[in-house]
Amino acid sequence: MPVVTSLTAVTALEHLNHRALRDTVITFRDTMKAHAAGINRLNVYPVPDGDTGTNMARTLDAVVAELDGADTEGADGQNATCDAISHGSLMGARGNSGVILSQILRGLAGTMKGATEGTAIKVAEALKAASAAAYQAVLKPIEGTILTVVRESADAAHVAAHEGQSLAGVLHAARAAGKSALDRTPDMLPVLKDAGVVDAGGAGFLLLLDSALHVVDGRPLPVPEDFEGLSVAQFEAVALRHSESGVDVSELRYEVMYFLDLRDDLIQTFKENWGEIGDSIVVVGGDGIWNCHVHTNDIGAAIEVALDLAGRPRTIRITDLFEEVAEEHHQREAALGGGHKATAGLPPVTCAIVAVSSGDGLSELFGQLGVQGVVTGGQTLNPSTAELLAAVQAVNSNQVVVLPNNKNIIPVAKQLDALTGKTVFVVETESMAEALAALVVYDPEIDAETNAAEMSEAADSVATGEVTQAVRATNSDVGPIGEGDWIGLVRSAQNLPNGIAVVSGSLDGATVGLLEQLVVPGREIVTVIEGSDATPGHTDVIHAWLGEHRPDVQVEVHRGGQPLYPYLFGVE
Repeated sequence: MPVVTSLTAVTALEHLNHRALRDTVITFRDTMKAHAAGINRLNVYPVPDGDTGTNMARTLDAVVAELDGADTEGADGQNATCDAISHGSLMGARGNSGVILSQILRGLAGTMKGATEGTAIKVAEALKAASAAAYQAVLKPIEGTILTVVRESADAAHVAAHEGQSLAGVLHAARAAGKSALDRTPDMLPVLKDAGVVDAGGAGFLLLLDSALHVVDGRPLPVPEDFEGLSVAQFEAVALRHSESGVDVSELRYEVMYFLDLRDDLIQTFKENWGEIGDSIVVVGGDGIWNCHVHTNDIGAAIEVALDLAGRPRTIRITDLFEEVAEEHHQREAALGGGHKATAGLPPVTCAIVAVSSGDGLSELFGQLGVQGVVTGGQTLNPSTAELLAAVQAVNSNQVVVLPNNKNIIPVAKQLDALTGKTVFVVETESMAEALAALVVYDPEIDAETNAAEMSEAADSVATGEVTQAVRATNSDVGPIGEGDWIGLVRSAQNLPNGIAVVSGSLDGATVGLLEQLVVPGREIVTVIEGSDATPGHTDVIHAWLGEHRPDVQVEVHRGGQPLYPYLFGVE
């Protein structure tokens, strides 16, 4: 990987004090943002959910925000820095990669906290603690992933420290061992070798060691492939642009809206804080209840601004403006000023539901089925711990069942129970179709434990599938896949490790092929969830095929509005 050459001599640090630790984390955040797109492209599957780099970068955004709000220059700067890293990473974790990264940072911070000097041996101990925490975060650890890279880096650091090497020497040893482990990940995981890539999470972790070496020893930072050939000044300017929030309004990607319970005398501070991370800010209301709207590139920060003021955001809605048509967006803006009184109060229930939704139609459908808290997310847009926690806190019940509806969001959801005084159960739904089946048996007047058990059983009874377009060429158990091909995924298929059941050159071909595998004898109901790219013509093909080949099944069609996946199926 090319690096930026530095012309300035740097005297190596002998200790990783709290200022160097803070600088390392901020450098890591900026470097991760610059490399995020490249790390995303290491995704081994052809489906459009390669968001490892994005999730790690957003997790680090939350850590840096926490550091910015902490008194790290006071008398207790070391502990304050470590506490900020630990809390920020916990609350900001997004997706599976973000959860693992948060555990790594928490392991590091927990060891460094209270240390009077960040010696070479103490840093080696911190890396060992980070590795242990990462393994504990995963139910079934798999070698050939970030776990291997962290462990081998930590082992090398431990050996180097006990051989008497300096702090820089320990970090160099850790980085070399980590790079060696990363290069060998394809030999440990066949799916990586087939795709011709190394593990994305492991590549992201190496950027932490690169950042530490940059701060401690002046080692040049690696340059993303997208920025090869840039001068030092040019690269630093790119990194700065990645880290700053002040961008052109047309570049602000997300529309964040929620109702906020906040004291009237704090609302001006709230708006000013929002002004630092976004634009198109509209805040209306009074008497402690506010309807809030902002355009931003940092969804987590838009919610955390409220939490930092002890406010309570609820009914959170997030829209990807880059994927919305102008007419729909204008309708949202026109409706912004009214309607909040009807939804401002939520009825008290014994057990409330919080569900992750990937489309406006699904959000509306979830609401009709009794869901009190909807958090927008899914493939490529995993909500953070803080966003899910805000929804859990907002619902009108002390018992909550969470439906993550995506495999990558489950690890984040599982952290919620320990972060709130409420009782939280997670039904491990991996799709929106599973969530709809689970909600059919939901009873708001029975306890969460009983609801969770019955909803889990209902979700498990549904065969689910989805259709999407390949974003890269690769091989699969059902044949070669070209970029742009349509693929049918069966999430629960035991004989299909990557879930790819059908490959076709057309959307209709993939859809029909997937239905042929899902709608087997004994199935009675087919639920079709139309995405934003679905059309009446494509849906007519589904009706026609089912009418001819599976005439006895009942067909239910719902407009979900989810991006990237024109059709989701649930078959009962």
